[in-house]
Amino acid sequence: MGNLTDEKLRTSDGLKGAVSEFVRRNYRHFNSLALKNASEAFKNHIEKGGKMFLAMAGAMSTGELGISLAEMIRKGKIHAISCTGANLEEDVFNLVAHDEYVMLPHYRDLSPQDEKKLLDGKLNRVTDTCIPESVMYKVQDVIVKRWKDAQNQGLRKFPHEFFIEALLAGDFKKYYQINPSDSWLLAAAEKNLPIFVPGWEDSTLGNMFAAQCFKKEFEPSVIKNGIEYMVSLAEWYEKESVEIPQGIGFFQIGGGIAGDFPICVVPMLTCDLRKRVKKWSYFCQISDSITSFGSYSGALPNEKITWGKLGVDSPKFVVESDASIVAPLIFSYVLEN
Repeated sequence: MGNLTDEKLRTSDGLKGAVSEFVRRNYRHFNSLALKNASEAFKNHIEKGGKMFLAMAGAMSTGELGISLAEMIRKGKIHAISCTGANLEEDVFNLVAHDEYVMLPHYRDLSPQDEKKLLDGKLNRVTDTCIPESVMYKVQDVIVKRWKDAQNQGLRKFPHEFFIEALLAGDFKKYYQINPSDSWLLAAAEKNLPIFVPGWEDSTLGNMFAAQCFKKEFEPSVIKNGIEYMVSLAEWYEKESVEIPQGIGFFQIGGGIAGDFPICVVPMLTCDLRKRVKKWSYFCQISDSITSFGSYSGALPNEKITWGKLGVDSPKFVVESDASIVAPLIFSYVLEN
């Protein structure tokens, strides 16, 4: 691409396009080429009027993906999200208690005894980051009140709706410890982005709600369930796939239920409901799962053709690398940062 002039790069915010130009110049082979091609196809898909669905597994919220993801949401590059219950709540944990986290960059050196000391100190480790138990109860206090209000009013809501309502109402505002512009969930709330949280019950707040149900303090029906999430997703996808000629792309971080759940909505609509809808029109997965026997996370995208999820001509990419490195690069490329 040649050297960029200072005039082209210089903006009031610093350098414009530096990351994307670096990727174009240097990422020419192997996984780096897959990253570049996936980024360019993502960008083209959006520019042609397509929408992008994000499936987010892992501990990306604790990994502070919100720094780049929130901007993607605000700039209209992400249009719906499926995430684990952990990613849902951990974005809020990070928002209200970031300064209280304990960082352990040498986590690989920890012994079982060291891990026990963390437990005794009420610190729950996520790789190199320890989340204090106190923040979980701080968030629980806010959300439980909203659960109670819903039950008293005979209302049923999805898990994420309680978080969204609390954020928009300012329930957490006095606790903020990071720039709120770095919270992807707050950005999604402000954009009224569709969110789907399959398997929410295995998260910290999901466990807390189950415990309350065990004590008969709540009826399980207060929280809408996974089948209702799938119905809601089907309604959204059918409507959007008709209105968006370019179709809806699927950008997947990691594996597991966050990706498996939403991608199945297309064969459900076509096979079970006999509806005519577009297949996912773009697919990219960032994964460190190697191709192996019977592994869905490690399955090549072409396997999805046999299930009616992707078409023969759908752009398909797999970047086998660390999502905490790859996702911000792709997002920066799409944003032309």
